[in-house]
Amino acid sequence: MTTFPIDKIRADFPILSEKIRGKDLVYLDNAASCQKPEAVIECMNHVYRHDYANIHRGVHTLSVRSTDKYEAARDKVRAFINAASVKEIIFVRGTTEAINLVAQTYGKANIKAGDEIVITAMEHHSNIVPWQMLCEQTGAVLKVAPMNQQGELIYDAFETLLNNKTKLVAVVHMSNALGTINPVKKIIDAAHALNIPVLLDGAQAIPHMPVDVQELNCDFYVFSGHKLYGPSGIGVLYGKQALLEAMPPYQGGGDMIRTVTFEKSTYAGLPHKFEAGTPAIAEVIGLGAAIDYLNDIGMTNIAAYEAELLDYATEQAKQIDGLKLIGEAQEKGAILSFILNKIHPHDIGTMLDSLGIAIRGGHHCAMPVMEFYGVPATARASFAMYNTKQEIDVLMEGIKSLIKVFG
Repeated sequence: MTTFPIDKIRADFPILSEKIRGKDLVYLDNAASCQKPEAVIECMNHVYRHDYANIHRGVHTLSVRSTDKYEAARDKVRAFINAASVKEIIFVRGTTEAINLVAQTYGKANIKAGDEIVITAMEHHSNIVPWQMLCEQTGAVLKVAPMNQQGELIYDAFETLLNNKTKLVAVVHMSNALGTINPVKKIIDAAHALNIPVLLDGAQAIPHMPVDVQELNCDFYVFSGHKLYGPSGIGVLYGKQALLEAMPPYQGGGDMIRTVTFEKSTYAGLPHKFEAGTPAIAEVIGLGAAIDYLNDIGMTNIAAYEAELLDYATEQAKQIDGLKLIGEAQEKGAILSFILNKIHPHDIGTMLDSLGIAIRGGHHCAMPVMEFYGVPATARASFAMYNTKQEIDVLMEGIKSLIKVFG
């Protein structure tokens, strides 16, 4: 049994004391977005009250303060994922923008008609649509590696898709719809054996487990702040320095330039080449505060505690007649997707909300996954480090009450 300071952690999240329809909030929609600790809220509050000014351009005190904190946050991100240099950390709006940036810069520069891009059958729309758009623009072909009924990648089938036409592999680290944790190191090694670069969508994985991009040896890693107990509207693109240096800018404007004349402009070096315009200053600093908070707890400790929660929830769910789990991979993160006989997931979500329980009902931006399982949607309870077994009990009692109501 893991010793975990759950009471202290829960006290750090003000929203967890909210009442919903007179009931204690049970927040189980963490795969969509995590709640924010007091440390993040107060950090951003302090920035706006005491430090805020535009960064990089000013020599006055407030600009220097904001710039120092912004760049300090970049180094916190670098250390958190063990990147080799702050030049490899690009701030974007979120995972979606990071993938689009790679597609429209690296992709357009390196992928042509007849080339192939390999993804998996369990991808979020954010790791499908940008590649479809690139294929339409270039004449490249999108290949999809299949999965089995447990929601696991069929690795042998994936490996057979790799060939000299494959120019990029883009794979989810942990599925948001199923919780599946892919064998990403094995995937990267196989792709690199054929000199194929790999992008990992880490949006779901990053809050749940330690991530070391140098150990993984991935070429790109992308994630969002709002799933990492940080602010919304901020995310990170990690890319190997040599790749980023060779890629053209994604957007033009202020702060990404070295010189501008009406005849020609030259561009700033990394990482600023990809950060045009005034960035999300307080949000970046807030993301740094979230990383500080997580480091204090320890990602290994978080992973162990959440594994206990998932095991407990899975065991309880399997005892409920009429509940079917969707996604039972052997390697899985803290997500429980399910369906109930004769009850639409949207109705499950609405009725559980009347009990103060927040889950997600829908296709989870993974419509091909729903099609694979032959369902329009699933109900998804997703766990975070501030959830408890007692909250899982409340969820299960709520589910049982719904089944009674619907007969």
